[in-house]
Amino acid sequence: MASFAVILPAAGKSNRFSSGNKKPFVDLKGRAVWIRAAEAFVNRDDVVQTLVVVAEEDLEDFKERFRANLAFMEVEIVVGGASRMESVANALNRVSDEAEFIAVHDAARPLVAEGWINEVFAAAVEHGAAIPAIPVNSTLKRGQADGTVEATVSRDGLWAAQTPQVFRREWLVDAFQRRGDLEATDESQLVEQLGHPVRLVPGWPMNLKITTSADFEMAKTLLSAVPRDDPLARLHPFSEIDPRSVSNNGLDFGILDG
Repeated sequence: MASFAVILPAAGKSNRFSSGNKKPFVDLKGRAVWIRAAEAFVNRDDVVQTLVVVAEEDLEDFKERFRANLAFMEVEIVVGGASRMESVANALNRVSDEAEFIAVHDAARPLVAEGWINEVFAAAVEHGAAIPAIPVNSTLKRGQADGTVEATVSRDGLWAAQTPQVFRREWLVDAFQRRGDLEATDESQLVEQLGHPVRLVPGWPMNLKITTSADFEMAKTLLSAVPRDDPLARLHPFSEIDPRSVSNNGLDFGILDG
């Protein structure tokens, strides 16, 4: 079985999110957004390490606020940089030698299902690199500075990338070492420029990234529709089922706030 490390970037400024909190740290129906993203990976047998990247300015508050969650999930904290690329690079320096593949998943993308992860992981093992993506179906317009349409852009062959993006460890490390001044918008762009083929895996519309408050409201609506395995088979303090309603040989389970 291939082994994976998972990096969750959560060090962004959240400038487009109109809330007092940064989007990964906002409560989404009982658990913070980043926790919902992380828990999709931490219980997997093939994931040997999970790292969450936070801004230095958020570090102490993050450790205090999520102390119980971090201890239970055994998630490692990495201090981020000035950009996403710098933040992921910092995390790469902390990845265990045990990991053969590295997955990068947006901490603000909480609606990811186990089956979807399985597909991308399997494609990465087979091809060396894989990302989920949605074919672009909408008509695309290029706008001008005055707010009018400059041109209609062909959507043929265009895909909207998602995460988790998964790469053979040595490919991603090499891509970051050789990125120069390129501030890529995702990790796949760096791997692509080295000439490595990146496999497109059909993505899932519900796997949205929370960027605005409207996205957050949509995530709340979609949360119950995300495919899940039997929660009783993998009961833990962050289950959708309240553990206080389930007993085991007369002993009640406790619950941690998230």
